[in-house]
Amino acid sequence: MASKRFNFIANLFFLFIIISFSIVESSNKIRARRPCKTLTFYFHDIIYNGENAKNATSAIVGAPAWGNFTKLAGQNHFGDLVVFDDPITLDNNIHSSPIGRAQGFYVYDKKEIFTAWLGFSLVFNSTEHKGSINFAGADPLMNKTRDISVIGGTGDFFMTRGIATITTDAFEGEVYFRLCVDIKLYECW
Repeated sequence: MASKRFNFIANLFFLFIIISFSIVESSNKIRARRPCKTLTFYFHDIIYNGENAKNATSAIVGAPAWGNFTKLAGQNHFGDLVVFDDPITLDNNIHSSPIGRAQGFYVYDKKEIFTAWLGFSLVFNSTEHKGSINFAGADPLMNKTRDISVIGGTGDFFMTRGIATITTDAFEGEVYFRLCVDIKLYECW
């Protein structure tokens, strides 16, 4: 009788251990998550070229020895450091009312391929959104879409994390380009 009772308790304990391990194992799996917030904006960059100071929203502040501060350098603009303060709009019209500013910099960082590294914030000044969203990452410009990291934010976007998919929506030579930024936030507070 004691032997049957011991076997029952041992089997129950063994079953408990197996169930515990299966629960722990299933909780470690990565689950696909849906974004807690999605946003789409356009920002319009007009680079200073020596003749458009009144309308320029960006300027070259660092250039390699073979470059200058009014024209982007040759060799895929390698070495140019550009700062910007671009208007953000909800549609692709540069004359639409801005809801904020894209403020930051980009560095053309490769001689062989047309690519840049970005660090910027979308700073909102509308009644719909308050605060900022911060971004950083590589921007391989020749790709149709590029993903960069959302690394934080303030105000309505406090400590947010996510991904931004950037698409070049339009460009006019080396003076103007418009980017569509499709943002998916996965951590919203």
